Amino acid sequence: MKFSADKIVFSSNKIEDKAYIDIESQYLKTNLNELLFENAIIYPALINSHDHLVGNWYPPAVTKDKFPNSHIWVEKMKDHPTYLDRNQYWINDGSFILTKEKEMILCKLGVYKNLFSGVVAVQDHAPNQSPDYYESFPINVIKDYRQCHSLPLGNWWGGGSAEEEFAKARGNIPFIVHLGEGIDEITGQEFSDLKKRKLLARNTMLIHGIALTRSEIEEIAKVGASICWCPASNENLIGHHLDIQACLDFGVNVVVGTDSTLSGSINLFAEMKFSHDNFSNVSTKDIFDMVTCNAARALNLPREYGSLNHSYSELLVLDNSCDNPFDNLVNSESSKIKLLVHNNQPILGDREYLEFFNYTENDYSFYSLGQREKFVIGNYQKLTKYINNFLSYEKTFPYLP
Repeated sequence: MKFSADKIVFSSNKIEDKAYIDIESQYLKTNLNELLFENAIIYPALINSHDHLVGNWYPPAVTKDKFPNSHIWVEKMKDHPTYLDRNQYWINDGSFILTKEKEMILCKLGVYKNLFSGVVAVQDHAPNQSPDYYESFPINVIKDYRQCHSLPLGNWWGGGSAEEEFAKARGNIPFIVHLGEGIDEITGQEFSDLKKRKLLARNTMLIHGIALTRSEIEEIAKVGASICWCPASNENLIGHHLDIQACLDFGVNVVVGTDSTLSGSINLFAEMKFSHDNFSNVSTKDIFDMVTCNAARALNLPREYGSLNHSYSELLVLDNSCDNPFDNLVNSESSKIKLLVHNNQPILGDREYLEFFNYTENDYSFYSLGQREKFVIGNYQKLTKYINNFLSYEKTFPYLP
């Protein structure tokens, strides 16, 4: 079937007006030849390169005071009202086995946070879980990676040493580590430590990188490693940021992550907007690449992710509210999603477009957003009902409609 729209952004360097893309899906009704999206732009679906799905409680566990490094915040937040509020539902016992019931409810909430912002693939930075964990979600929670929490704290939350995890990555799947999340001497030494321990390679993805110097960023670019930028979280905790200009100057493969809502933004739409509003040197085209092709490269995703081609099915259709398609994306929000397709299947959008697919109604939830009737795969209301019943009061998560 042809999906037609005002514009199709196949990649940041290939945009076509009044175009169409051929979509092959067993879910599409066979008696239809074309689906026309009026006043719409079609994009590759988005990728969130850093989240902690179990940590998307609200509001953020932050204060007016900033911290010299995030390790101090990890301890300080344990006394924060938000953390204590979450303790009424779930106490982190340090096991980080996320397949247990309460943990899975939280992780599914985190998945919906991503889904409602056009995300079809998310990197959940946690110790590697059993296969059934990654099979439990309606989007791609990326399973092929190795990780270390950070070099100063080690893998206190599970997994092997940084060296053991790096070796298991075999130079192929991502090796992911928080690095330089601060402005003090401890975080300033982390990159040197990373190199001494021979943990820097093309498949390394460094999260945050606030403490990185310009020369260190140049080294990262030469190796071909990636840096995940989480500006809202960095502002909330540290009040300082990655030298994003140096990253652009040296051509580092920069990706964007939301972090969890305990420290970061509401969702990827909010993160992109924060980046655009606060960093005038970063273009909306740059941001588009950071949440599509750059992320697909950093996370070693299949070719279906990060760009569009005929028959590819990871796509996002948004209202066309701005002539510049990159500005349009960065200033979008959940209500403007006309359709989100993952693995050939419609998973979110305006209900009118669901009628072009063969679907089972019980597989979806339906809700209103403004004047628009919407659908989403699964039943996110059951998750909030479970939590509310447990707490005996109504808990609000603003990333849900």
